[in-house]
Amino acid sequence: MLAIRHVQPRALAFARQSAIKQVALASTAVDTDGSQSQLSGEPVTPQKKQSRAIRTRRPRISLQHPREWNRPLAFGVLPAFDEALKVIKEDSIALKHEVKALEEAIAREKETSQPDQHVLLELENKLRILEVQSEINFPQVRWKCANGMADMSKAVDRHLLEQRWRKEGALDLLMERIHQMKVVPDVLPDIHPSLDLRVNFPKVKSNTGLQATTSKAVYEHVEPGVFLLPEQTVEPPKIYTTVFHPEERLYTLLMIDPDFPDETNQTFQTYLHWLQPNIPLSSVSPSPLPNLNTHTAYIPPHPQRGTTYHRYTILLLPQHSRLPIHMVAKDKRAGFDVRAFMEKHGLDKNTGGVHMWREVWSEGVPVIYRDILKTAEPKFGRMPKADRYGDFRGKKRYV
Repeated sequence: MLAIRHVQPRALAFARQSAIKQVALASTAVDTDGSQSQLSGEPVTPQKKQSRAIRTRRPRISLQHPREWNRPLAFGVLPAFDEALKVIKEDSIALKHEVKALEEAIAREKETSQPDQHVLLELENKLRILEVQSEINFPQVRWKCANGMADMSKAVDRHLLEQRWRKEGALDLLMERIHQMKVVPDVLPDIHPSLDLRVNFPKVKSNTGLQATTSKAVYEHVEPGVFLLPEQTVEPPKIYTTVFHPEERLYTLLMIDPDFPDETNQTFQTYLHWLQPNIPLSSVSPSPLPNLNTHTAYIPPHPQRGTTYHRYTILLLPQHSRLPIHMVAKDKRAGFDVRAFMEKHGLDKNTGGVHMWREVWSEGVPVIYRDILKTAEPKFGRMPKADRYGDFRGKKRYV
C-alpha cells in the first residue's frame, strides 16, 4: 500500500505535464496559422460547420408513397401478442368460410324463378357484415386505413373510413356549421350526409387578397363555414369525395347562394351558380371529380356591395335514374327554387353531400361583374333616415 501511495503522485504529475504540452502545441499551431495569414494579408475566415439534414420522425405514407406494415414485436418477444394474432387469424378463416357459404346461398336464391327480394336484402346485409368482421381485427388493415392507404374496393376499408369520418369530428363540424349558419332550414328542410364532400380553392398570397402570380395555383382544403375572398373563387373549386357504396350511382351537383338580393320584393332569393347532373360516383371513383363544367357553367361568387355575408352552398344529391335536365341561362339563375327543382326531378332530399363557406364584398367583385357577368355592379345599403330638422337648418333660431 505504501508503494502504491508513492506511485500515484508521480503518475498524476506525468499526466499533468503531458496535458500542458498538448495545450501548448495547440496554441502555437493556432498562433503560427494566424501569423501566416496576417503576413500574407488574407483575412481569417472561420470554418463553417457542415449542416446535416434533420430527418422527420416518420416518413410520408400515402397511396403515392406506400409502405408495408411491420410487426411492432418480433416472434417470441411477447407470447401474448403472438397468441392474439393467431386467434385473430383463426377467427378470420372461420368467418370467410361463412362468407363463402352465404355467397352460394345468395346465388341459389337469385337463380330461382321468383326470388324473394326481402330475403335477398337480408342475406346481402349479413354478407356485408361478415366481410367486414373477417378482416377488421387485423392490425395491418387498420394501420393502412389510418395512414391513407385504404383500398376502397374492400368492404372493411370502406367501413373503417366511414366510421372515422362519422366519429372523429369531420361530420360533426359540418353539421354544426350548416345548422349554425341556417343552411338548414333556409336551403333544405333537413339533410343527413351519406358521403364525405370536400372543397379545395386556391390559397391567398398575401393580406391584400391577391392570388399567387405563379402559373400553377396552390389549392388548399376549405373548412366548412369559413370566410373566403371572391378573388379565391373565380375559378371552379376542386371537388373531392369519399363515397362508401361500391356500386355506381348518379348524383347532381348544385352550387347556390341563398342570400342574393331581391330588389323587387325587398327580400332575398336563391341564385344558381353551378349545375352538373348525372355524375357517376362509386367508392373507387377518382378525386377530384373531372368534367364538372359541361352543363350549366360555373359563375363565381359575387357578393354585392352593401350586403352582409353570403352562404355559398354546394349540394351533391343522389338521383334514382339518368335525368334529362336542361341548361339554365345566365339571366334565369336568380330566383332558383331548390326545393321545387328537387321535387320535379325526384332527387333525394335527406342524403348525399353538402359543403358551405361564406364571402363578403371585396375589390375583386367589380371585375367579376365587368368581365364575366357583363353588367353594371349594383350597390346596396341601409335606407337613409329622414332628417327631422332639415327644414330648420340654416335658419336663425332666436330672431
